[in-house]
Amino acid sequence: MNLISLHLTQLKPYQQYYTSKVKKELMAALSFTHNHQSSDNRRGGSHNHRHGPIVEEIEGLIKVFNDGCVERPPIVPTVSATVHPSAKVTAFDIKLSNDTWARVYIPDAAAFSPSVTLPLLVYFRGGGFCVGSAAWSCYHDFLTDLAVKARCVIVSVNYRLAPEHRLPAAYDDGINVVSWLMKQGSNGGYSWVNKCDLSNVFLAGDSAGANVAYQVALKITNTSNLKGVILIHPFFGGEARTFSEKQQHSKSSALTLSASDTYWRLALPRGVSRDHPWCNPPISSSARLPTTMVFMAEFDILKDRNMEMCKMMRSHGKRVEGIIHGGVGHAFHILDKSSVSRDRIHDMMCRLRNFIHP
Repeated sequence: MNLISLHLTQLKPYQQYYTSKVKKELMAALSFTHNHQSSDNRRGGSHNHRHGPIVEEIEGLIKVFNDGCVERPPIVPTVSATVHPSAKVTAFDIKLSNDTWARVYIPDAAAFSPSVTLPLLVYFRGGGFCVGSAAWSCYHDFLTDLAVKARCVIVSVNYRLAPEHRLPAAYDDGINVVSWLMKQGSNGGYSWVNKCDLSNVFLAGDSAGANVAYQVALKITNTSNLKGVILIHPFFGGEARTFSEKQQHSKSSALTLSASDTYWRLALPRGVSRDHPWCNPPISSSARLPTTMVFMAEFDILKDRNMEMCKMMRSHGKRVEGIIHGGVGHAFHILDKSSVSRDRIHDMMCRLRNFIHP
């Protein structure tokens, strides 16, 4: 059975609810899913010719060779937008440009009820700006669950990766996606956008994706519809080490100091230090930021830096809610399946729902 058949099998119980226009959009999205999944796999594959020595490497995640070739081993499986009917979510992929696509999650409560609209959450996944995909299974599972529990439509953005596309490429992609979504609402574009309450928009992300969400929030021009920013273990840095960065790395945390430094060398513009404002952003009272929720983890090397950021934002009059989850590390919500992590994920989901629906 091919990919489109699998999607249609999943949707069959609900087909009576879809208009012909939505069916047409879904068919186009499903065709795109098949094409971009194949493309992602090719980019992560091995090469058959010499590239010279490895100049940068994070074991198991990325190799950069002297000739500029980049290899990304498929350490995390990618999955299609298929979800089980019991998940109570409709998911599909959309192509936004030649460089950018997104995975959309619509809770059934909105998908099959013409009068229901839900807040829109634009999500940027992590990966140090250098690895990852909106099709990674860990993100697909987390966001499928979040869409239902937080009662929101989620657009998970697949932005361009460094070092092929150094910053500000990811920021530009994020700004373009938000602008595209707003235009769809005003010009009667894709019908699924009608399920989004575009006066009630949130930007969110984890790790490097939280950095993207923060920068996009600062840069978008129309902030009246932006109601909140959610930063999960935000990936920031600096030349001076914090106390938590100097501590022995916890095995329960996904990010090491060495990996962090490598990501920044690959992502920042060539020749700049980690005190560049995209890595170590200054906080100013003039920055236009809505209420911000920052999640931190006890064993994350970024904990102290994140705590300091919350303190600085408050000192400049910004509304910030900071939450520290004990007993877990960086990106536990997508990578850690322990019972401790499950309890913390449940707490995170509840807080996110209350933040989106105050």
